[in-house]
Amino acid sequence: MLILTTPLMEGKKIVEYHGLVTGEALLGANVYKDLFSGVRDVVGGRTSAYEEELQKARDIALESMMEKAEKLNANGIIGVNITYNNLGGTMGNTILVTVFGTAISYKNPE
Repeated sequence: MLILTTPLMEGKKIVEYHGLVTGEALLGANVYKDLFSGVRDVVGGRTSAYEEELQKARDIALESMMEKAEKLNANGIIGVNITYNNLGGTMGNTILVTVFGTAISYKNPE
C-alpha cells in the first residue's frame, strides 16, 4: 500500500476516491513508569526507549489505517497526517497517536 503525505500522486492516475480512513493507538501511563522508574537509556540527550514506544504506537495506528483502506479495496492513501496528543487529566500521561488520510485507488498511466 502506497502511503503519501501529499494530496497528489505524481506519475500515477487516481481512478477512485474511497474516503477518509483513520487509525489510532494509545501509549499508556505504564510506559512512562517503566521508562523512568529505572535507569534511563539516554543517547545524545534523548530517551531512545521512549522513542521506540512512540514508533510502535505510530506503526499500530498506520497498520490500522491501512487495514481500513484495504477493506475499501484501496491501494493507496494520500494526504496522510499523523498527530500526537497528550490526553492528560483522567487518562494520566496517555499519548494518543492518530493517523488519517484519503483512501484511493490508483494506476500507472498508460
